[in-house]
Amino acid sequence: MDRPKLGFIGIGVVGNALARAAAKAGFPVVAVSSRRADRRDALARDLQTAVAANTPQAVADRADVVLLTVPDDAIRPVTESIRWREGQAVVHCNGASSLAPLNAAAEQGAAIGVFHPLQSLATDAEAEARIPGSPVGIEASSDDLAETLTGLAEALGATPLVLRGDAAIYHASAVIASNYLVALLDAAAGLWEHLGLTKAEGLEALLPLVRGTVENLGTVGLPDALTGPIARGDVGTIERHLDALTRIAPDVLPLYREMARRTIPIAVEKRTIDEAAAARLRREVQQVEAG
Repeated sequence: MDRPKLGFIGIGVVGNALARAAAKAGFPVVAVSSRRADRRDALARDLQTAVAANTPQAVADRADVVLLTVPDDAIRPVTESIRWREGQAVVHCNGASSLAPLNAAAEQGAAIGVFHPLQSLATDAEAEARIPGSPVGIEASSDDLAETLTGLAEALGATPLVLRGDAAIYHASAVIASNYLVALLDAAAGLWEHLGLTKAEGLEALLPLVRGTVENLGTVGLPDALTGPIARGDVGTIERHLDALTRIAPDVLPLYREMARRTIPIAVEKRTIDEAAAARLRREVQQVEAG
């Protein structure tokens, strides 16, 4: 089966990575556009097969499948600004939205879909390399488009993941696992400033621990990857943590307390503590809250 001609509107980190990866996988990337002319022109020059288009419409006029790799809030207005043709497809890469932002294209006879790499793509240098082996959330208005997007994901070395249910729940899960991990480590590393070190030094010291935890999650899974004082039922240690945070870093106390609450049932599931120990831990956390 012939591979469709792809076009990309929006050349941020995600668009740049997907376009380059798709071209390497043998998909013809025929047109790219971006508000940043330097990124658009550099990508078109490197791909050689792609036209550096001045407008989104020029991309849609050339491509069979258009990927909207624009900011989330721009998906609907960009879609509505383009004249689509029947048999064409337009796909956005926002995991939090389903097909609704693309309705204007569907009304003109285009197939619509979602193609969302479930990966943290922070920089151009890392993004393309991280797509292989990562899941890609896929939703499509037609079986043909679903087959096309599945084939694209597989060609990129990614794992197709058919999305069902509320897309916002899927994306919220991803945000908790990725973005909020950054926030959690910001809080953890910030505590090192009370030890006479910088946040950057704290992060450097903590990263091997984080990597080890992630590796444990990959090898033994949940709940067995859990270690530490709650997994041991060590109420005294939790008490000392809470006392120190109350005195020195009270802004971190609510976060610690909430994470402790959520960790206790994991320890119970792991069977390293019983319900009596879990109750003692819960009381300790609640006492500090009340105090």
